[in-house]
Amino acid sequence: MSRYAEPMARLIEELKKLPGVGTKTAQRYAFHILRSSDEDASALAGAVRALKAGLHLCSVCNNVTDVDPCAYCANPARNHRLVCVVEEPTSIAAIERTQGFHGVYHVLHGTLSPLHGVGPDQLRTATLVGRVERGEVDEVILATSPTLEGEATANWLANALRGKAARVTRIATGVPAGSDIEYADEVTMARALEGRHELKT
Repeated sequence: MSRYAEPMARLIEELKKLPGVGTKTAQRYAFHILRSSDEDASALAGAVRALKAGLHLCSVCNNVTDVDPCAYCANPARNHRLVCVVEEPTSIAAIERTQGFHGVYHVLHGTLSPLHGVGPDQLRTATLVGRVERGEVDEVILATSPTLEGEATANWLANALRGKAARVTRIATGVPAGSDIEYADEVTMARALEGRHELKT
């Protein structure tokens, strides 16, 4: 069995922590970095350090941003009374590609998953509930993915917001069941937003 030098083995182990990266892919990445010029390797390391140092969560919506509030929350042209709730910051890009949504967002940074120890307290819902309770929101669109966890999260949020918001809606099933909305194309995402419906308990 081949054994890599400690710095290479360490880099491979760190790269394997990235989503979708197995041992062989991590090895390819590691050797690519090793063959890169010192300038390219330093630029990559610097970009990672800058990412960690320069980005934080928006105090209003929890989106990842380098300014507070984020560009969406600070934009006066957007409808701040229409809030779209998503699981992760990456989902915002899928919705923005439709060019049909002009409200603002709220990022949960996850979904309910009892098997992984993620309960309501681990989701970032406090600022959303606060905005709704203060009467700042007319409609909350629940745009979690149509997975078991996404549906459970949407149902829990609908119950938590019941009686507080003027309207709580769920995106329609234009997004295929069991998939993540960040991979949805523009047409599918637009239809899902247009076909949203009110949740009833």
